[in-house]
Amino acid sequence: MPNSQSSVLKVRLFASLRELAGWHERTLILADLDQSTALAVWEELQLGPWFPGLRIAINWQFAEPEQKLVAGDELAFLPPFTGG
Repeated sequence: MPNSQSSVLKVRLFASLRELAGWHERTLILADLDQSTALAVWEELQLGPWFPGLRIAINWQFAEPEQKLVAGDELAFLPPFTGG
C-alpha cells in the first residue's frame, strides 16, 4: 500500500520489448516520484541499455526520456518500428 511519500505508476511494454522482458504490464510503487523520469524507470526495471529509436509515451502522448512523471501516469516503452 503506498504511503504519503510513494506513488503508483503503470508501466507497459510493447512488441519485442514485451517478448524480451517476459511481461507486458506492471504497476510500480516509486518512493520518490518527484525525481522519477522515464529513463530512470527504464534503468530501475533493468531492461538493458537505452538504445536509439526507443520511444516513450506518457499517458498515450509521446514524451522525452527526461520528462518527469507524476502519480497515476501510464508509462509505455515502444521499440523502433517502421511503417509501410
